[in-house]
Amino acid sequence: MLHLIDGPAPVSMHPDSRLVEEEANLAPADEESTTEAGSKMSEPQQTRGQLVPATPRARSRPSRRWQVWAVVGALILALTALVLAQNWMIRPPVVPIESVAPAPVTRLLAVNGRIAAENSVEITPTVTGILTGLPVTEGDAVEAGDILAQVDPEAQRTLLRQARAQLESARDAQAEARAEFDRAAALDSIVARSVRDTYAHRLEAATQEVARLSAALDQARIALENHTIRAPVAGHVVTLDVKQGQLVSPSRPLMTLADLGTLLVEADVDEAYATQIATGQPAVLQLAGETQTRAGRVSYVSRRVDIATGGLAVELSFDTPVLAPVGLTVTTNIIVETRAAALTVPRSALTEAEGETGVFLLREGRAIFRPVSVVDWPAARLIVTEGLAEGDRLVTEATGIIPGQAVTTERR
Repeated sequence: MLHLIDGPAPVSMHPDSRLVEEEANLAPADEESTTEAGSKMSEPQQTRGQLVPATPRARSRPSRRWQVWAVVGALILALTALVLAQNWMIRPPVVPIESVAPAPVTRLLAVNGRIAAENSVEITPTVTGILTGLPVTEGDAVEAGDILAQVDPEAQRTLLRQARAQLESARDAQAEARAEFDRAAALDSIVARSVRDTYAHRLEAATQEVARLSAALDQARIALENHTIRAPVAGHVVTLDVKQGQLVSPSRPLMTLADLGTLLVEADVDEAYATQIATGQPAVLQLAGETQTRAGRVSYVSRRVDIATGGLAVELSFDTPVLAPVGLTVTTNIIVETRAAALTVPRSALTEAEGETGVFLLREGRAIFRPVSVVDWPAARLIVTEGLAEGDRLVTEATGIIPGQAVTTERR
């Protein structure tokens, strides 16, 4: 409180009055003060000798119109996006369509095979020993009777000499027994019958021993010959699995000899199609590294499925002779069936619904499920035997479609 008195008496001032005084220094009391914001402040008032600070008028806040418009704009954009999203979600999906019509159809079974010789022989030794001679190499052409390999014969030659010596000894014993028997027979009147019978038994035993040792000599001679391995037929050495100096035995083949004059294709067919493959079926063959195809046909079908692989062995012959290395890969398309006209559908059109296999047809803007019967075959298109008619509008991609769903064929 500021007290007004005469004279130079000291003045006591209230703290608040200092603020008023400072403000009064900034703006005369008889003029209106203006704030930075432009609002006016009333001049100080005196009440009963007291100086009362001026009360500032309420300040007006800055305009927020631009903030309001920003919020409104954001709400409009959000509502627009929501409406567009709902329209997009409820619009019918676009599906590919084709019209069902009969057309020529060929059922093919594609398998991979390899070139093989029609006549081939595995050369296996019949004796055990060290391979001391190998005059052929892989790829050589040989004639029947040519030497292919030599197994060390020295041990067998010793056995042959022993067999020959034993036979010679047996023959000497036989000659002696015959001489004794002849003498006894000449003295028939004075030699007892029992003695003659004894000489007769000795001669018979000696004769049998000669026969036995003769057979043993023949066996030793054959065994010696088996140490020299000869080509049973003319052909080419297509595989050679041993080296000179190696120990060989009848348990392992030495090489494979094949007649390359007639080549064929060996392949395996999955057992799922085994009953539909038959001899005489035409085939299209393509050798690895070639662009052209060759005509052929199924020439052999095994009557037994390999339990380990589940494959059925088949052979295919070329209509015209070919020259190719054994083991070369051949892409083979066996023509199982040809139809002049049949209804087919893409495999992607098939689906399962209500426990049945079928397709979707487009009817009045909706996907209608139709059960069908098809010939199951490893191909992109399948033959339909029941369930479709010419002119039906088929949905070729059934993924994600449910029966009765609204669909469209046009993009918007």
